[in-house]
Amino acid sequence: MGIIMNQFNEEYEKYLQAKKQVDEIKGFYINLACYILVNLFLLWINLKYSPEYLWFFWPLLGWGIGLFFHAMKAFNFAPFLGKDWEEKKLKEFMDKEKNSKYE
Repeated sequence: MGIIMNQFNEEYEKYLQAKKQVDEIKGFYINLACYILVNLFLLWINLKYSPEYLWFFWPLLGWGIGLFFHAMKAFNFAPFLGKDWEEKKLKEFMDKEKNSKYE
């Protein structure tokens, strides 16, 4: 019975990870849609009321940088802070906590 429960727990963990990934991707696409709509609106405002100075590039750039990092996280593309790094850090913190309890 223990083996079956262990397999069930592993499958459930995989399901939770997959659901978290899907939610992250969904959040990214919502952010992307808002980025496009808001920046088109800002472009329209800029061209209508102050076409002599194109200021709409600044929010486009700032939000675009944030959107880039959101995409990296949503699609698991983090060459510097990837899954291996995260697991090593988690283990490091857990070991540190365990050692501090025994001191």
